[in-house]
Amino acid sequence: MKGIILAGGTASRLFPVTISVSKQLLPVYDKPMIYYPLSILMLSKIREVLIITTPRDLSQFQCLLGDGSKLGMSISYKVQENPNGLAEAFILGEEFIGKDSCSLILGDNIFFGQNFSSILANALKIQTGALIFGYYVANPREYGVVEFDENNNVLSLEEKPEKPKSKYAIPGLYFYDNTVVDRVKQQKPSARGELEITDLNRSYLLDGSLKVETLGRGFAWLDTGSPDGLMEASEYVKTIQTRQNHYIACIEEIAAKNNWITKDELIAIGKSYKTKYGEYLISIVEEVF
Repeated sequence: MKGIILAGGTASRLFPVTISVSKQLLPVYDKPMIYYPLSILMLSKIREVLIITTPRDLSQFQCLLGDGSKLGMSISYKVQENPNGLAEAFILGEEFIGKDSCSLILGDNIFFGQNFSSILANALKIQTGALIFGYYVANPREYGVVEFDENNNVLSLEEKPEKPKSKYAIPGLYFYDNTVVDRVKQQKPSARGELEITDLNRSYLLDGSLKVETLGRGFAWLDTGSPDGLMEASEYVKTIQTRQNHYIACIEEIAAKNNWITKDELIAIGKSYKTKYGEYLISIVEEVF
């Protein structure tokens, strides 16, 4: 399976003045926002990743992550010239996807919770159809909403409904079989001129091949697309890391635990960072290896 991170959008949506940097390069507490979705793909044991970004931000992502080799990965890049919708990611990534199944994660979504690796492992088993996630929220009218039966078969999908059929919002993490590219090619743009991810998911729903996995209590899904969301996410990460002394979305630690990099490589990376983050990497060497 291959992974795609859609890192569109700029920081100007977060602040009243134009900030010439992608919001996914802004820090969420002590690391760039992009580390969080990347870490989810890494926890899924996905080593080949495509980052889709804007022409302006491309060089900054390349400078930060390079080709992924320092993580034992392969990271490539593609430019989305215009905001033509989330589903366009699969057309842009057609050559990258090839004959594989794939996962899409939005660059401003943060996930954290117990046993998430096991949930992701089950998602990786998908051969046909698609899998989305459901997260219980108090205010479902503000989100895309999924309704499903006792066997996790999706019954309906709604975008910000006035009368939601469930209280389960759909976070920005999706798993698809290899038919995804052809499905998007057959889509028509919505009224706002975009290829909508909801329309893509509905195509699987019509086939009876769309499943949902619920994320239970104690699981956190954070959307950093607003100033309040960005601040809350930073406070959350700080609290967890301070209390547990384990870092969230530490991509080098995950690479080491996946056996994608060696003990010496982890030490070298840790020493190259003259920060607490680097000190943390050195401190976990014996634990990881």
